[in-house]
Amino acid sequence: MDARIQQSVVSNLSGRPAPIHSGPFVLGIDPGTDNPGINYATPVPGAPISAADVAAMVTAFQEQNRKPRLEYVVSTAPDLETLLLEAGFTVEERHEYLICTPETLTIPPTPEGFTLRVPTTDEDRAAMIAAQHLGFAGVAEASPDEVTRMSRLQSRGGIAVMAVDTATGQCAGGGQAVPPSNGTSEVAGIAVPVAYRRRGLAAAFTADITARLFAADTEIAWLEASGPDSWRIYEKVGYRPTGKRLYISHP
Repeated sequence: MDARIQQSVVSNLSGRPAPIHSGPFVLGIDPGTDNPGINYATPVPGAPISAADVAAMVTAFQEQNRKPRLEYVVSTAPDLETLLLEAGFTVEERHEYLICTPETLTIPPTPEGFTLRVPTTDEDRAAMIAAQHLGFAGVAEASPDEVTRMSRLQSRGGIAVMAVDTATGQCAGGGQAVPPSNGTSEVAGIAVPVAYRRRGLAAAFTADITARLFAADTEIAWLEASGPDSWRIYEKVGYRPTGKRLYISHP
């Protein structure tokens, strides 16, 4: 399973607007943003990696004016962390990823007073992105590049779902899934603004996104939980802990 999840990350980064292949690494470069959470690298699972490969990867990031940063499933490159630390990288976070299959998915009822729907216009997308920013304690606005990025994700087969307050018409949160690769897709960006929390919305649209993936013949959905609260939400709808991932970057 680890190799399959890691390969899905390789495929996702290869679909970025300007991906770079540097030896055993794929750098997912997006010219529209310098956000390290979008512009990062990952190793091809099982590929041999040397210190020279790491140095070349760092140079490739520098040539793009991007911060050298990686996310990957630890078991698929067991010696890589040591090479990265020796090259001056610093561990950001260690996560456990969770997977869901059609057999484990549980779909809760949509909370009363809300509807779930796919954003179909740039106005919808901007509202959903702004709500996600609020959920992650960010600025409550969406840039044109972010709207374009979500539109591009949907056009390539990715999924986005937003919750809408039926009384006010306001977006109450949302999330997305990347275009599936080899029957596998990552669910990400699950966020609910503080004013709408504790109502079951995150569970509802996480399950809805996952169900839409399975309806399109995706076999495995996976995600990462940022803390105990989100962990409980994801387990409630059928996600189960499966493997370890590492976030690491060069200062």
